[in-house]
Amino acid sequence: MPTTTESFFDAHTGTVSYVVWDHATRRAAVIDPVLDYDPKSGHTSTTSADRLMDCLAAQRLSVDWILETHVHADHLSGARYLQQRVGGQIAIGEHIRTVQATFKKLYNLERSFLPDGSQFDHLFKDGEVFAIGDTQATACWVPGHTPADMAYRIGGAVFVGDTLFMPDVGSARADFPGGDAAQLYRSVRSLLALPPETTVYVCHDYPPEGRAPRWHTTVAEQRAHNIHVRDGITEAEFVAMRNARDATLDVPTLILPSLQVNVRAGELPPPDDNGVSYLRIPLNLLPVHPPAG
Repeated sequence: MPTTTESFFDAHTGTVSYVVWDHATRRAAVIDPVLDYDPKSGHTSTTSADRLMDCLAAQRLSVDWILETHVHADHLSGARYLQQRVGGQIAIGEHIRTVQATFKKLYNLERSFLPDGSQFDHLFKDGEVFAIGDTQATACWVPGHTPADMAYRIGGAVFVGDTLFMPDVGSARADFPGGDAAQLYRSVRSLLALPPETTVYVCHDYPPEGRAPRWHTTVAEQRAHNIHVRDGITEAEFVAMRNARDATLDVPTLILPSLQVNVRAGELPPPDDNGVSYLRIPLNLLPVHPPAG
């Protein structure tokens, strides 16, 4: 069935969120919503998520799904905030359990936090087919950036999360816990095996100087021009490049607050007995590299 995609770019984190809906039924999916967070004050706000809700209201849409492509390290998820207001199932790939187990240890999270994926309403298996109204969609496991990354094929488009960026930006880092550059290469090549006219929607854009932000391209354009994984670049060449580049990258600004919220499907940590929620900052655990030049 025909679908429409509306894109929402958050300039503070370079994140793109999407609302995708089925024309016939007015049923929708929201992909990678953002909860705004000011690290200086420790305050959250909902400007980005409210833009998505305005779209849903203006188009008279009902939400079937709130889809996360992975546990983001660069922004807090607005999934729980949206669900409380517009409904829908919060979903992610089943390998979220691996990521949760890793970060439960890193943050020494409360005993009641179980790394079993139960914080999400649905855990997708690789190749699982699901519906957005009358539109068929497919969840595709694309590990490498993290062990749990998913891409979502909806109609003639694929929403790739951080697996791919725009052709002049390349690919995502693979040095987070459980990341693997060789896996990332294979995941990318599986996406680039889709029909050449397939629209590719990315989750971030960090445009080179002189270019405005963009977030959609095609499989054909990626295969011809992606600076990291275009046709002709071998797995060995990609792995060598990716590992060398990752060794120069600093950690994302919001990695520490983001991960402990996003493993909970966008839920803030449970409040202490004073009614206040606190984020935990593990000291001297994460590697620090020089900023990228």
